[in-house]
Amino acid sequence: MNEKCVFAGTFDPPTLGHKAVVEDALKLFQEVVVAVLVNPQKQPLFSVEERKEMLRLDLPQKGVKIVEFEGTVAELMRREGAEFYVRGIRNTVDFEFEQANYFASQKIDKNVKAVYIPCKQELLHVSSSMARNCLAFGADLSDYVSEEVKAYIKAKKK
Repeated sequence: MNEKCVFAGTFDPPTLGHKAVVEDALKLFQEVVVAVLVNPQKQPLFSVEERKEMLRLDLPQKGVKIVEFEGTVAELMRREGAEFYVRGIRNTVDFEFEQANYFASQKIDKNVKAVYIPCKQELLHVSSSMARNCLAFGADLSDYVSEEVKAYIKAKKK
């Protein structure tokens, strides 16, 4: 079993798809560093602290470390001492996007290795964008986020 990997994203909010990727990654790695990336090009609905708290509620198991990071994935991997970067893949569009990011990361650090985890079929429709749309229109979040995240969001809305 490999020691450590990084799974980075915006997680705005964390979804059932994100949770599934981490659970699958834990079958391959002793530790999964889940990094909330601070991306100045995105205007997230939830603060970094809120996203980290939702991830903590969603992923309480041993072997999960939740951090925040501003910078490149290659820099984050060096900081964490991780050689592998895990990405969830739903479709060919995701794959092409992730491959482009992988090649960019390789230019920064040739030691970066990507591990792609295919999405479970029942979660192909799940995305943070869809969860935010549900929130905007007052629709049920149950198909997109865990009960823990749903309860957290409901409590925040009060």
